[in-house]
Amino acid sequence: MTLALALLLDALFGEPRWLWSRWPHPAVLMGRAVAWCDARFNAGPNRQLKGLLMIAMLAIAAGTLGLIISALPLGWLWSALGAAILLAQRSLVQHVQAVADALRYGLSSGRNSVSMIVGRDTAEMSEPEIARAAIESAAENLSDGVVAPAFWFLALGLPGILIYKTVNTADSMIGHRTPRHQEFGRAAAILDDILNWVPARLTALLIALAHGAPRAWSIARREAHLHRSPNAGWPEAAMAGVLNIALSGPRSYHGERQDFPFVNSAGRRSLGPADIDAAVAALWRTWALMVALIFALALF
Repeated sequence: MTLALALLLDALFGEPRWLWSRWPHPAVLMGRAVAWCDARFNAGPNRQLKGLLMIAMLAIAAGTLGLIISALPLGWLWSALGAAILLAQRSLVQHVQAVADALRYGLSSGRNSVSMIVGRDTAEMSEPEIARAAIESAAENLSDGVVAPAFWFLALGLPGILIYKTVNTADSMIGHRTPRHQEFGRAAAILDDILNWVPARLTALLIALAHGAPRAWSIARREAHLHRSPNAGWPEAAMAGVLNIALSGPRSYHGERQDFPFVNSAGRRSLGPADIDAAVAALWRTWALMVALIFALALF
């Protein structure tokens, strides 16, 4: 029931600007901790071991903080508020919908908006590429930002969601295969993949169930492996199935075109703002099913 309350609070209030303009968001603090460790320890020999020790210590610190907060008087309330802050349903919907709204004004506005939520090159994107990028971000972040945090809160309470968000933040910052982070960020990337393994598949199943679309689950099982990520392909393939569109596919990073295969390649490829709207509706529909299931678990 605490998790259900947290999900409702997040959906209602999201990330109030008046609050986080005055105080650093917990995710920002996590990012600062990772950045400090990166600057301090990512040098010299044994970088892979240093990276492993870093992510282990950050996870232990996050879990310990969660235990302390949970043990306070009214611990359930602080846990609910903490989880609501770390969930991202409303924020995700707002960022994805902003791309559709901007794209209706023109390509330039759409490119600027989508650049806020994806890491690929956006300067030369066409309208279908902008829409595809936004929908992929919607599906992947439904898993990373909503289902996975909820899953780990349900499993381990506030310590679980704090550990997950710390690892996920570290992966987003140092988990890339760049010369600087190839060794130091390896442990964070592997641990993030492990923590997202079940939630990613659960997200795909929830998307399919929420839309009464067993075909979407079949597509996810058959084609998720085509994605470059061991986890992101599951929610993206399921979203492609319910919307009958093709996702993933070619894109450019740092000026270099990469020909990734399409997921659900038989789906439509001529996408636009209306398809982003449909993805936003799918986010809410899947969220509603998840909340209903959590309420059912709480009651029975």
